[in-house]
Amino acid sequence: MTGLRIHREEAAGRVTLRLEGTLDGQTAQELRNSLQALGQSEVVLDFAHLREFKDSAVGILTHGLKDGAVELRGLATHQERMFRYFGVLSSPATHRAYYTPEEILSV
Repeated sequence: MTGLRIHREEAAGRVTLRLEGTLDGQTAQELRNSLQALGQSEVVLDFAHLREFKDSAVGILTHGLKDGAVELRGLATHQERMFRYFGVLSSPATHRAYYTPEEILSV
C-alpha cells in the first residue's frame, strides 16, 4: 500500500481529489494516472491534508496538469512556487496585496 490516500468527491460536474498522506515520486505517478483516467473532467486537487510533499512529485505531476482543467488548492508557499517554476499556476489569490509597487511608484 502506498502512503497516499485519494478521497474522491463529485459535485456539480466537478471532481475534487483530496490528498492525504505522503506525495513523492511514486505516489505522484499514481495520482497522475488517476488524473488521466478522469479525462477532460474539471478537477480540483486539494493538497491541504498532505503530511509530506516531496519536491520530486511536482515535476511528475506537471506533465498532466498543463493539459487539463485542474485547479490546485491547499498548497504551501514552497510547493506553489515549485509548480509555478514548471508553468502551472495554482488558484488565483483570494485577497489583494495591501499595495502594489506600481501604486507607490506612480504617485
